[in-house]
Amino acid sequence: MKYLAAICGFLFLGISACTPPRQLTQAQREYSPTHESLSQHVAAPEWFADSKLGIYFHWGPYSVPAFGSAWYPRNMYLEKGRVRKHHEETYGPIEEFGYEDFIPLFTAEHFDPEDWAELFEMAGAKFAGPVAQHHDGFAMWDSEVNPWNAQDMGPQRDILGELFQSLNARGMKTIATFHHARLGQRNAETPEFWGRNGYNSHYPYHPDLPTATTDPQLRKLFGNFEEIDEFNQYWLDQVKEVVDKYAPDVIWYDSWLNLIPEEQRLEMVAHHFNGGINQGKEVVICHKQDDLPLDYSILDIEQGGRKDVHPLPWMTDITLGESRWMYVEGHPYKSAALVLRNMIDVWSKNGIVLLNVSPTAQGVINQEQRAVLKELGDWLRIHGEAVYGTRPHTIFGYGPAKAVDGSHGGQSSKIQYTAEDVRFTVAKDQSAMYVFFLGKPEPGQRIQMRAIGGFHRNIPSGPIKRATILGSGTEIEWERTPESFYLTMPESGMNELATVVKFELGEAW
Repeated sequence: MKYLAAICGFLFLGISACTPPRQLTQAQREYSPTHESLSQHVAAPEWFADSKLGIYFHWGPYSVPAFGSAWYPRNMYLEKGRVRKHHEETYGPIEEFGYEDFIPLFTAEHFDPEDWAELFEMAGAKFAGPVAQHHDGFAMWDSEVNPWNAQDMGPQRDILGELFQSLNARGMKTIATFHHARLGQRNAETPEFWGRNGYNSHYPYHPDLPTATTDPQLRKLFGNFEEIDEFNQYWLDQVKEVVDKYAPDVIWYDSWLNLIPEEQRLEMVAHHFNGGINQGKEVVICHKQDDLPLDYSILDIEQGGRKDVHPLPWMTDITLGESRWMYVEGHPYKSAALVLRNMIDVWSKNGIVLLNVSPTAQGVINQEQRAVLKELGDWLRIHGEAVYGTRPHTIFGYGPAKAVDGSHGGQSSKIQYTAEDVRFTVAKDQSAMYVFFLGKPEPGQRIQMRAIGGFHRNIPSGPIKRATILGSGTEIEWERTPESFYLTMPESGMNELATVVKFELGEAW
């Protein structure tokens, strides 16, 4: 359901009594491309609010050089910089070896959709899918609209379609992410931006650069259309094709969606929502910044999250890489402890995590990433009831860790938490409250939790019947006083990554 906390409050303030916006059904009229019509759609259906974790991956011809970042296709055409230097030393001049020449080298010979779907499910993801098209203009599906696609070139396989089939067979939801709004060339008529980073266009433009090609097919790769309106329709047609052909449960947009005129954006949203009606399922659309209204879409905050509980479900996209999104040779990965503890912080604030992995050009998700995913999955198999299907408490938690500002708003996804940092979630039926220690407390330690005791009255509206360590079932001594609340940690049964205490709650008084 969509959470109308501004009117109704959080869980313990009567949200269950609120009436969500009406959602159209197959028997009713379809959505129209207007805000008034689209606002009837439920932004966050219950399955999405329950899911908590999805996985996607940055993978394409830009994975071949395994150097720099996923912006290699852009940076190789900039005159100065280490990417151009690397490219010329490794592959030759850009006039002789352009971005299109990486495509035959994008072989994906080890891509195994069954293995990947199994890996994502094992890691605890409830939905998954690829970057359907990054800024580079290469489509990862069997496209009739975009001639630069994985079925006709490179792997010569329908990457998105094959993976969706394996995910659907496991009962998992699917996501397709689109980053190609930035692809359209908007600098051809502005010489002051020629040869530079450009202004909201991915490939740099200069009449002498290969990106200025007028070849009828190659110009589609570089987004170099004669008129930007022609590109905007090309952008829309590709999204519609994926919706019609593959019916993703979630479509997600990177920044720069605001560059697409409102008319095409509204048509895209209506098409996706009507596709959901035709498929008989509740679909979701996610965006960044202010590119779509929150009435019918989910806000994503890149590489970070909110600093407090939010009444509406929201999302963050984070990557397992230390900072990179695609596979870069020798790039380090975050630890499972760092990733999990930051994800718990997101979940405690009503957020959903979209976690990125980085396959090699050959289609290998390496052992370093698999090891982290296994640790996350092992933890979630034991503690999943404190995550999936839960809702935020009236406060997210407390602790000494300081919120560090993220580079895209909110707070960073790399905050170092310890067992002194505490987070909360609550079962939807209010039968239990879960207390996360973001680490392993000292055995026998008597912990004061004033934030949920005494006059703060932040304990759920029902008496605690029993307190146990989730997973081991070890009982915990607890005491509530007029001034505070205390837990005495057991000698065993706790978890190094994050220890979870379950409060079984009685009927509300």
